Amino acid sequence: MRTQALRMLVLSVAVVLVWSAGLPAFTAEPKLNQDVIRKLSAARLATAKYSTDLAQAKADGYTIITPMIPNMGYHFLNPKIAGFDVTKPPILVYVRRGDAWQLVAIEWVFPKKPAVPPLQGATYGSFGAACHYADGSFLPSFSEAMCAKKHPQTGAAFGFWHPPLVTFHVWLWYPNPNGVFGEYNPLLTPFNND
Repeated sequence: MRTQALRMLVLSVAVVLVWSAGLPAFTAEPKLNQDVIRKLSAARLATAKYSTDLAQAKADGYTIITPMIPNMGYHFLNPKIAGFDVTKPPILVYVRRGDAWQLVAIEWVFPKKPAVPPLQGATYGSFGAACHYADGSFLPSFSEAMCAKKHPQTGAAFGFWHPPLVTFHVWLWYPNPNGVFGEYNPLLTPFNND
C-alpha cells in the first residue's frame, strides 16, 4: 500500500514536470507602485459600465475599428476622446463568445512614444498605418490617398486612415500573464476563432 502511494506521488510529480515544461515562458511584471494601482482602480471604476455591456459602449460613442486581432481582441474607438485620462480611454478592447461580449483591456494610441510614460512601468506596442472601414475591417496603407472608398472584400464604407501609431494597452478586465501593460495576451487564445 505504501509503495503504491509512493508510486502515485512520483507519477504525479512527473506529470506536473512534463506538463509545465510545455508552458510558454511569460515575462515577469514589475511590481506596480501605489500611484499606478490607484489610477488603475479609478480606470476600472470608470469603465465598469462597459465590462459586459457593448451596447452601452456603442451608445457612448465607441465604434468598431478592428476585427478580432489574435490574442488581443476587437477594438472599439471613441473618436471624441483625446489625450490621456486614465478614466476615459479612447479605445475599449473586447472578446466575444457567441452574442456575449466581455471587456478585456483599455487602450491609448500615440503618434510617437511618449517622453514620459502615461503610467509608471508602461510598455508599448505598435500599429502600422492603415485604412479602417465601417465594419471593423482594415487594410495596411502608407497614405489616406491609397484607401479605397469601400473595402475590397467586405464592401464596407471607408471610415478613416491613420499613420503608424504607438499603442498602450492596459489589461484591466482580463488577467494577462505578460503583465497589465503587455501588448498581447496569450490567455485570449480560446477567443481567436470566434
